[in-house]
Amino acid sequence: MSFDRRIKIAPSILSADFADFGREIQAIEAQGADWVHVDVMDGHFVPNLTFGPPAVAAFRRHVGTVMDVHLMIAPVDLYIQAFADAGADIITAHIEAGPHIHRTLQAIRATGKKAGVALNPGTPADAVAHLLDLADLVCVMTVNPGFGGQKFIDMTDKVRRLRQMIGDRPVHIEIDGGVDPTTAPMLAAAGADVLVAGSAVFRGGSVANPTTYGDNIAAIRRAAESALA
Repeated sequence: MSFDRRIKIAPSILSADFADFGREIQAIEAQGADWVHVDVMDGHFVPNLTFGPPAVAAFRRHVGTVMDVHLMIAPVDLYIQAFADAGADIITAHIEAGPHIHRTLQAIRATGKKAGVALNPGTPADAVAHLLDLADLVCVMTVNPGFGGQKFIDMTDKVRRLRQMIGDRPVHIEIDGGVDPTTAPMLAAAGADVLVAGSAVFRGGSVANPTTYGDNIAAIRRAAESALA
């Protein structure tokens, strides 16, 4: 994975057809997705249950781009190796999920994977000030994690602050929650380069009608890039 700050659209398969993940992943990639975002939830750290390592390993067989695995689980350290073995390219853990996030990022990097740190809406940007040299990605939650399709919470000031803190480090700023063509421009202008979108990508499309996915991805990308012109 080479680093660049161009806008990347990362559809969240939480909004895909659960009975047809393989073809859904292939469809979004064929329609222009840059990364595939996998939301892992444990029913404990967040009020929902989604995927474990065996499911992620099954997805991996269909992912030709970057598999971006977002762990909304606590404790997290016990499961890092399992998700690395399942084929994640990026493993993101929440700063709120345990007392030793520095150790967690070290453990992710020790598997050879890229390490991400996620911040809930109530956690300030400065919480990651001492982690930026260990992180490859900072994920800013623009909803409270646990469910898809929630209303966007404006975190542009936090994104701006992170962009300033990151400076010339090769660290992505990812946004997760409520991303669509309306919110994408303000996020891109503030410094985000990875936009996770679930319902805004999958709405209206299907594996039988994948061009709608492409239209949705292109609309988000166009909106984000318009803010950088």
